[in-house]
Amino acid sequence: MTRFHVKKGEEVVVISGADRGTRGRITAVHTQKSRVTVEGARMNRRHMRKSQHHPQGAIVAREGSIHISNVMKTDVFDARAAKRGGAAAPAEV
Repeated sequence: MTRFHVKKGEEVVVISGADRGTRGRITAVHTQKSRVTVEGARMNRRHMRKSQHHPQGAIVAREGSIHISNVMKTDVFDARAAKRGGAAAPAEV
């Protein structure tokens, strides 16, 4: 079993791709494919047919998976931004 730098429940930042800069919690880790599901990132629309839950049918937005190399822990991201003098750096008095 491979070891990853993030795990389920941790707060991460998407550092690459269309959802770059999005922050969210990891809801699932797919170890076989080296992918994670981050809440609020890579939203896909799924057309649902009629059922008891959706009597008229519906278009439901769900999170897709992101490769694990495209996410970083928020504390590491903020520390890197502060070191470089980025937007996350605290203001000096």
